[in-house]
Amino acid sequence: MRTHVQRTVSRCFGALRQIRRYVPTVTLHMLVVRLVLSRLDFGNAVLVGILVYLVHRLESVLNAPARLINRLKRSDHITDALVSLHWLRVSERLQYKVAVLTYKVLHDRPTAPRYLGLLGRMADLPGRRSLRSASTSRLVVPSSVYGR
Repeated sequence: MRTHVQRTVSRCFGALRQIRRYVPTVTLHMLVVRLVLSRLDFGNAVLVGILVYLVHRLESVLNAPARLINRLKRSDHITDALVSLHWLRVSERLQYKVAVLTYKVLHDRPTAPRYLGLLGRMADLPGRRSLRSASTSRLVVPSSVYGR
């Protein structure tokens, strides 16, 4: 994952170097979303559970355009800028992506990858009495997935 993160960070910063402060804020925001955040979000569901220093590297990519859009110094706090842009932090983005994928798989959405539906199922068992876990939408993952 280190190589993937390094390449993502270098490509995002490369796109940021091409975008300068000479464009209006609305256009800058649009370019950042298209060129930087789309690269940052691409395939980020596989990054769940990566090392903390790699998350911090991705976090620096997210903070740089927020500072650029809001015209902040490097020493200024970034939290308010992220809130005003309605952006989630990297770890929150990863959790959100996994939650959306899980929802799509559980509810048989057409945009869900079919191979993920084969890995788990809902906890209710047909032909048996209803379990408390059936109403909570908990997952049952077959032991063959983990090689047990």
